[in-house]
Amino acid sequence: MADPVTEQISARPDWQRAGKDPAELRETAQRLVEDAVGNRIPFGALHKEQKTIVIFVRHFLCYVCKEYVEDLGKIPKKFLQDANVRLVVIGQSAHHHIKPFCNLTGYHHEMYVDPGREIYRLLGMKRGEASNSAVHSPHVKSNLLSGSIKSMWRAMASPAFDFQGDPAQQGGTFILGPGNEIHFVYLDQNRLDHVPINTVLQLAGVQTVDFTCRSQIIDV
Repeated sequence: MADPVTEQISARPDWQRAGKDPAELRETAQRLVEDAVGNRIPFGALHKEQKTIVIFVRHFLCYVCKEYVEDLGKIPKKFLQDANVRLVVIGQSAHHHIKPFCNLTGYHHEMYVDPGREIYRLLGMKRGEASNSAVHSPHVKSNLLSGSIKSMWRAMASPAFDFQGDPAQQGGTFILGPGNEIHFVYLDQNRLDHVPINTVLQLAGVQTVDFTCRSQIIDV
């Protein structure tokens, strides 16, 4: 596989300096994320030693995020190990939601949370829908109606008023490291606006995955 193109995708001018070390990334290095048992580690440690795909998702009750993370869970660990690339998903809920969300999605790679959304803000991820247009994601299997019903059902089964994150918060995709090297940045504009996973893998130099080989699921 050819070396990935070093590029950045964002409307923000301070992210247009490909390969540079912007102040935002330096500032996030010491901000803390939490793992599934509440251990806190600096965000910069996640991409200090090797190239790392970092995907920030919306809230854990979002059906679009759930289905996207389900497909992230289909990436074989060997593909990442062969490319010496780390994969990290970061949410914005309390840490005790990580394990149930991983069990629900079958995601088996690293996951952390940024409950205060400090890193989200510093890296420019916005609240609200910045754009209503989006190409249909190959990773979203539910339509708006069925997806919303599933999200509502999970919300009803959760403690009252616990949305497992801010519903208005948007996410983003970054390829970082080693250190503060930047390879790719994309800030989601709305809930359906995710970079296709194979695009991210290709840019990171990781073998792509055939997501079309899945059994049909029929909800009863």
